[in-house]
Amino acid sequence: MSAANSDDAAVARRAMALLDLTELGEAAGEPEIRALCARAKGGGALPPVAALCVWPRHVAPAKAGIAGTGIRIATVVNFPAGTDAPAAVLAETGAALAAGADEIDLVLPWRAFLAGETETAEAMVRAVRAALPAGILLKVILESGEYPDAASIRRAALLAIRAGAHFVKTSTGKTGTGATPEAARAMLEAILASPRAVGLKPSGGIRTLADARAYLTLADETMGPGWATPDTFRFGASGLHAALAAAIGGSAAPIATERY
Repeated sequence: MSAANSDDAAVARRAMALLDLTELGEAAGEPEIRALCARAKGGGALPPVAALCVWPRHVAPAKAGIAGTGIRIATVVNFPAGTDAPAAVLAETGAALAAGADEIDLVLPWRAFLAGETETAEAMVRAVRAALPAGILLKVILESGEYPDAASIRRAALLAIRAGAHFVKTSTGKTGTGATPEAARAMLEAILASPRAVGLKPSGGIRTLADARAYLTLADETMGPGWATPDTFRFGASGLHAALAAAIGGSAAPIATERY
């Protein structure tokens, strides 16, 4: 293996261990979840992923499919629009926890935030955070592609962190603009300002090894080498796994299709 291929494989292995392998396709059913679980476990040269991210209705079968592996199960609430009523979001969160979810990815009421209703947005995050038992992670999705500038993304990240988020996440992947390095940088600046440890989850449109390398480099440069671990950094993606597996195996990656 050439030095370049060896470096690509090392980056791919690192990224694979940080991946929230995602299936949020509207038509996804149990066959897709079984296939997702099989990919998630790795095998051979492929390491397992950090977590699976699925619809609340798929939490129980996904949990059964990865039992005994240490892979975590994440699910989404107030998703994708971020406009559900607080009572509905809390009910959905409770049902997901009862089904075995280890992590909750909550869409911030970003429209309210951008309209100046910051108390409404913060109250949602605080309410969901208060409903989570110890050991359950809360990742707050900002929907960063809908913000007018980096300063507003930074403010939203600071709000989410103040309200108890364990991670801040860029995007649902359901709008025109997903993750961008500029958004990730603004969110890392907010994390740097936090008095406690908070993680970053770039998500939405991340499909290639080059994409993964760019975000890992940004994390290393901003937070320091070694900061990005599964406790502090995740990639949210469906198509990225194939590109990483190809790099680890040394073969060309197929064209990846995002399903969320």
